[in-house]
Parts: sequence; structure tokens; C-alpha cells
Amino acid sequence: MIGKWRVGGIMEAGRVAASARVLARAALDIVLPPSCLACRGDVAEAGRLCAACWREARFIDGPICAVCGAPFPHPVPEGALCGDCLRERPPYACARSAGLYEGPLRGLVLGLKHGDRCDAAPFLAGLMSRAGARLLSEADALVPVPLHGIRRIARRFNQAALLAQALGAMSGLPVVALALRRARHTPPQVGLGRQARTRNVAGAFRVRPAARSAVEGARLLLIDDVLTTGATVGACTRALKAAGAREVSVLTALRAGEPV
Repeated sequence: MIGKWRVGGIMEAGRVAASARVLARAALDIVLPPSCLACRGDVAEAGRLCAACWREARFIDGPICAVCGAPFPHPVPEGALCGDCLRERPPYACARSAGLYEGPLRGLVLGLKHGDRCDAAPFLAGLMSRAGARLLSEADALVPVPLHGIRRIARRFNQAALLAQALGAMSGLPVVALALRRARHTPPQVGLGRQARTRNVAGAFRVRPAARSAVEGARLLLIDDVLTTGATVGACTRALKAAGAREVSVLTALRAGEPV
């Protein structure tokens, strides 16, 4: 009987706490109405896009390259590869992205990376969890692409790590946040071509000795904000595989470039 009273009291306390949270949220919405993450227009629930921004966002939901995830502009047979992957297979097993790097989604990633818009991370991670559902189900752990210490001090956080932590909370997968480090500071990749990007990050990443036990034999899912030419995630993949990773795949919020 005592146990029943105790359980009942805990359940009642939980209901009271939940009701208090609902009331607090309602009061906050009156003072600060929820706004669209992209345009700051009115939305029914915080942390979302408004209908107009959602229509403008370009999600990757059509035929894609079976390896790198590049979208095709027309139907293709299942398992088809894009020209880049036919010429040279990337070192990672598979890559997927939630949307294209343009419109409202581009604004969200730029805000997250350069504008302290950490509130965009859970929303972007939610998009990534749907786009990369299979990869998440097959992975043993998540590994964010690291920033060099100098750049991290300037930004105060690593946007890839924020996305990885949000994905970890959604999927239940562990996040090996410090698995990789940048062994040398590299100039920004913006404005560089494919070959220049590859040279820029060649040998730039190392697996930390303390993380080797988590990397060896594991199927890892590398997390980043934007996939452009794949040079950065390729260099990270090589470092992880050199340290004994069984397999490395890639999941990013967005992908730059036009359909192949």
C-alpha cells in the first residue's frame, strides 16, 4: 500500500510539473511569441520554420547518388552513381544531406556557424535524422568534424559538435566529441576548387590517442554542417580509418552545389 501511495504521489508530482511547464510556456509565448527560425515571422511553435520559409527550403528527397548523396535532376536506376563517384570513389562508405545550401536553410547554417544561432541546431539535427535514418541505425557512434583551436576560440563553439550532440540525444548514439583534432591550422575552404580543397586539408586531421579505443572496429558517422566537395570529410575519414575504424559514413545538414 505504501508503495502504491508513493508511486501515485510521484505520478501526481510529474503531472503537476508538466502542467507548470505548459503554463510557463504559454505565459512566455504571450510575452515573446514564437517566431520562425529563418524570417522571424509568426509560427505556432518555437524552433520551426513558417509555412513560407518551408516552401522555399530545398530538401533532398528525390533520386540521389548511392554513395555521395548528390541529387540527380531526373530519375535514375537504384544504386546509380554520379560522375564524380564513378571517376573516383570517396573514402567514406556513404554520405547523406538533408537539404541544399540555399534559401532559408542556408541562412540557418550561416547563422549557426557565424551568428551564434545555436537555437537552429536542434531543428537542423531533426532534418538530418530523417535524411540519415539508415546511417544512424547502422552507426556505433557519432563523430563531429573538428575546428582548429584558433577558429574554435573565435567562434566559441563547434557547430558540427552542436549538431552531433543534438543527433545523439535524438538517436541515443554516443558522441565521441574529441575523436578528431586538426593537426594544423588550414585556411578557409571558401573559394577554393575541388583539388585545392583536397590539398588544403590533406593530412590535417588526427585521431586523438585517448579516442582510439572508441574508434577501433567501430562504424562511425561523421557529422558536419555542409558538404561541398567532400575534401574535409574525406580527410577526416582517412584519419579515422587509419586509426582502425571499421567503416565511416557522413551526415550533413546541407549540401552545396547544383544537382549532378
